[in-house]
Amino acid sequence: MGAGGRGGETSRLGGLARDAVKFLARDADGVVAWPRMRIIYIGSGEIGVPALRALLAGGEFTVAGVVTQPDRPAGRRFKLAASPVKQAALLDRVPHIFQPEKINADGVLAQLRELRPDLAVVCAYGQILRQPLLDLPRLGCLNIHASLLPKYRGAACVQAAVRNGDTVSGVTVMWMNAGLDTGDILLQRELAIGDDDTAGTVHDRLALLAPEALLAALRLIAGGGAPRIPQDGARASYAGKLRKEDGQVDWRRGAAEIVNHVRAMSPWPSAYTWLAAGGGRRMLKIHAAAVADGDGAAGTVLRADAGGVLVAAADGGVLLREVQLESRKRMPAAEFARGGQVRAGERFAGVNAR
Repeated sequence: MGAGGRGGETSRLGGLARDAVKFLARDADGVVAWPRMRIIYIGSGEIGVPALRALLAGGEFTVAGVVTQPDRPAGRRFKLAASPVKQAALLDRVPHIFQPEKINADGVLAQLRELRPDLAVVCAYGQILRQPLLDLPRLGCLNIHASLLPKYRGAACVQAAVRNGDTVSGVTVMWMNAGLDTGDILLQRELAIGDDDTAGTVHDRLALLAPEALLAALRLIAGGGAPRIPQDGARASYAGKLRKEDGQVDWRRGAAEIVNHVRAMSPWPSAYTWLAAGGGRRMLKIHAAAVADGDGAAGTVLRADAGGVLVAAADGGVLLREVQLESRKRMPAAEFARGGQVRAGERFAGVNAR
């Protein structure tokens, strides 16, 4: 960014700081305080629920309304189900809950404008916000993103961190712009990733980290000291939305890479491979695995016994610890081996099998 761009950002920051100072007041004892900032919360996924609850419970800010996805069919019986964010909003009696099919529609913008929002907070919503909506709140829009930006822009940022064997992830609170996770950073909070963590456990811990990060960011805005730190686009990477087929294991990869893949695909879409059965193939989901010693052609079962199922990778072996055969329950791999459903010498189907 050239000098002119930085000047524009400085001007914008100064304007926001002046706007934010309008919230400041002093009580009878001279203690600085501010009237409650009016916030629209926009989200759908489970990861956004703790942050919403923190806003509702804290008393510092007013949640003027919540925008979430329409009720969708869910479960085996495809019954309509509310999003986790809607459920939380109903529980706390949020006065205005909107569930538009298209959030950027003129009618929706008119409804949100009536709430006179100072700020919008977005977390795992599922639709792209266009510029007219980004410009609607007086102070702008914040996004809670589950990675340390600019690393892992996109929907599958948690899975990408686990799949790549990262030891640190975190939460970024950023100022939103029209790009995909390209806005200026307000603040970040880090979270360690352990060897046994899965995408599911990291997701849940990030959800619990988000409220503190959000409240700290809002207090900086209200106090007039919120920074805008441009992202370094050269360091950015993209983690696109996962598909079910992304769970398939490629046994030609290294053992550590495969184990990280299993961790990253848990709980969805689940890592899986194909097992020969009755002249055909059946899907075998792999819920837990570990790196182990082993030598053989990639995908070959080296042993199947009380210790689990050991499969050869490109370098070493992968010990399957918990598996699930198609249409069956989850079970320890040792129990699966005892049932005689896989034997040493058999080979799991290749990456292109269907």
